[in-house]
Amino acid sequence: MTERVVPEPQRRRRRPTKQGTVLSEQVIVETALRLIGQHGAAALTVRRLGAALGADPSAVYRYFHNTDDLMLAVADELIGRAQHGLRLSGDWRADLREIGMRIHTAYQAHPQAAQLAAHRTTGRDNETQAVETILGVLRSAGFPDPEAVRIYHAFVDQALAFAAQDAAALALPAPARAADLAVWRLRYARLGPDTHPHIAATADLLVSDMDRSGYPFALDLLLEAAATRLAAHHTG
Repeated sequence: MTERVVPEPQRRRRRPTKQGTVLSEQVIVETALRLIGQHGAAALTVRRLGAALGADPSAVYRYFHNTDDLMLAVADELIGRAQHGLRLSGDWRADLREIGMRIHTAYQAHPQAAQLAAHRTTGRDNETQAVETILGVLRSAGFPDPEAVRIYHAFVDQALAFAAQDAAALALPAPARAADLAVWRLRYARLGPDTHPHIAATADLLVSDMDRSGYPFALDLLLEAAATRLAAHHTG
């Protein structure tokens, strides 16, 4: 794709596509998200998009500079879905936990796209609103600005890292994912205390715990550490 985006007033398509859809940036993003779920990164070609939209592939150029521009829009769509319906309670720890879990859930719903999007910085409306919201929660809680920025950074990176890792596991073929999980039962649970005493002592716990995401507990640890730092700031 090339740098040929048409200004908004000039790019609206009046006639529906062959499938009866009037093209818009949102329609293209939702179609791209669906195709990525089916075909992974290979879905982001104008030919595939055109076929799925029932439109000439060149129509995509009217909305996006190139496929990377479209990928950023997809990434921003996931961020927007994580924020949809969010209502802040005023309890900063509860609010940050809610935001973190929403991010994780939104990305797990689209694991193929999550792997492509979790590390991107979009600069678009949904991401901008998310940055404003999280910093607002931290500053309202009383964190000094340098501390608020550091905790924001750690909070977001943790959420997106777990989102990408857990999405990669979900995107595996079912037999491969089952085989990976079975390693804890078939390999680690059979190690003896004479050679691996710590694994042997915790084998049953490992088998049960490694079957789920470590993100909720990691998030709680981060928030607990942040609360400790905030308390130290107040007493200082």
